[in-house]
Amino acid sequence: MQFHLNGFEPGDPEIFDRSERYLASGAQGSVPDEVDVLIVGCGPAGQTLAAQLSAFPDIKTCLVEQKPGRMLLGQADGIACRTMEMFHAFGFSERVLKEACWINETTFWKPHDRQDATIVRSGRVQDVEDGLSEFPHVVLNQARVHDFYLDVMRRSATKLEPHYGRRVVAVRPAASGGDGAAQRVTVTLQQLEGAHQGQTETVTASYVVGCDGAHSVVRTSIGHELRGDSANHAWGVMDVLAVTDFPDIRCKSFIQSAHDGTIIIIPREGGYLFRLYIELTKLETGERVASRNITVDELIDKARRIFNPYSLDVKEVPWWSVYEIGQRLTDKFDDVPEEEIATRLPSVFIVGDACHTHSPKAGQGMNVSMQDAFNLGWKLVSVLRKRCPPSLLHTYSAERRAIARELIDFDREWAALLASTHGDGGGTDPVKIQSYFVRSGRYTAGTATHYRPSILTGEPDYQHLAEGFVVGTRFHSAPVIRLADAKPVHLGHVVEADGRFRIFAFAGAGDWAAPNFGIRRLCDFLAEGESPIRKYTPRGEDIDAMIDVRAVFQQAHRDLAIEAVPALLLPQKGRYGLRDYEKMFCADIRGGNDIFAIRGIDREAGCMVVVRPDQYVAHVLPLDGYRQLASFFDGFMLSHSE
Repeated sequence: MQFHLNGFEPGDPEIFDRSERYLASGAQGSVPDEVDVLIVGCGPAGQTLAAQLSAFPDIKTCLVEQKPGRMLLGQADGIACRTMEMFHAFGFSERVLKEACWINETTFWKPHDRQDATIVRSGRVQDVEDGLSEFPHVVLNQARVHDFYLDVMRRSATKLEPHYGRRVVAVRPAASGGDGAAQRVTVTLQQLEGAHQGQTETVTASYVVGCDGAHSVVRTSIGHELRGDSANHAWGVMDVLAVTDFPDIRCKSFIQSAHDGTIIIIPREGGYLFRLYIELTKLETGERVASRNITVDELIDKARRIFNPYSLDVKEVPWWSVYEIGQRLTDKFDDVPEEEIATRLPSVFIVGDACHTHSPKAGQGMNVSMQDAFNLGWKLVSVLRKRCPPSLLHTYSAERRAIARELIDFDREWAALLASTHGDGGGTDPVKIQSYFVRSGRYTAGTATHYRPSILTGEPDYQHLAEGFVVGTRFHSAPVIRLADAKPVHLGHVVEADGRFRIFAFAGAGDWAAPNFGIRRLCDFLAEGESPIRKYTPRGEDIDAMIDVRAVFQQAHRDLAIEAVPALLLPQKGRYGLRDYEKMFCADIRGGNDIFAIRGIDREAGCMVVVRPDQYVAHVLPLDGYRQLASFFDGFMLSHSE
């Protein structure tokens, strides 16, 4: 899509009438007095969490935001491959793919060997390695990501809308009862807009989630602070509509000049807009960049010097800012000190920039924040719907802080590599930057996350059965053919943001119609009264309401008879008992995309791959690993009789 030709316009570019592109939004009236979950902050993290919770009408959620309305101009713009996979689970990846700028190649520029006041291209690489994800790395205004989430929320069972113009005044964390059970959290809000400006409102919640940024009031209320070191280096960033003869302006580009520092070019959506990250200056210890009073004209002048011998005629700057590099992290992502985990339950959580901050240039901030929220969301759903005990919520801080620590270490090294030693270009090494970029591709794509063994992530004792589905990493999708209608699909795309676990059963060798065939015996076990499916599915709900079972066969789809498959793979659902025909898949043999070969699945034995609601591989087990499967779910789920 091409747009922004005659100036930057926020909102949906497919709506011709500009006045209809950004209609007023937000909930009207007072906030509710009591809720299950109060989310503070309407950024990407807050909206990811709100969108997930909004799907459940029995969960009362309230989302509050200090700003007066929805975002029109965004700060972040990079959307990692892993984030696109998550967007598909929420149902709007296609909209992002259509509107965003796809980052296909990255180029590298250095000072000319004989004329160091000018720059020359030193390298070009593919931005994302082949096979890393079915989705590309894309770039899109953060405000549009917000719009897509807001649409999900409005169309949900709860028709959730944010309450804008509310500032958090105080958070009184819950006290624990004698049995360790958490009491309700009390939050005081001040209205900032309209006829009730200045008035306060009080909300009590079972859980409060602070998605309120680096200056988080929620974080302060539970006694945490961001700790870390600033690199004492200032950068500018601006989105521009400009005329230039620089040949790689529609590629992601890293430019190191000899005397004026570094620029990173990020092409933006619409075909004309692009973003420049511009290295500015070294700051003194304790100095803040705001004290320099840097202007947008200074950013433009610096960019022009670095672009030499190419021209840069800036026509419009829709948004710009200056900032300091810094990587900071809190000790805990909830309100329970480490030494009290055995006796207290968490009731206040912090997410995203409220608990970890990064430099913008690695593209981690928005992406990691949304993954934090996705991790927490399904756990809150499971606890509030009494599917899992409240102790499950301890796993949020344990899992996500470890990931944040790893990413901050990566970000610190990447930011240092990009920055000039003295802010004047000295000390940069284009070859080293290109090499590090290629080696670190899985971090920037968001696919390097690896959860360690816990109650939610099994030991990799049977990893050899599915080498491409690494326990603790995200479920790496691959093409398959749906048996019922021969439709080519991606297997991972059946995982929606609905709070359910999945069991993907990959068939082994043998006669699939025989009574002792591995898939058939597994289905017989799962249909029994003591199986995890029967044990944890509430009475009256569909058989796949908690654990969704799918089967993948090695044969071509025309070699299987759908009428002979186990009943569990053709479940009857809903008020009419209609059959669900989308539980069975076959290898895409004709298309040359055999999932068994691509993901290293043992063809003789087959296996089970258990996938968490946030799309991460929880376990790999043999097809007859009934005891291990039951033991895994027994570790954190509540039976419907409890």
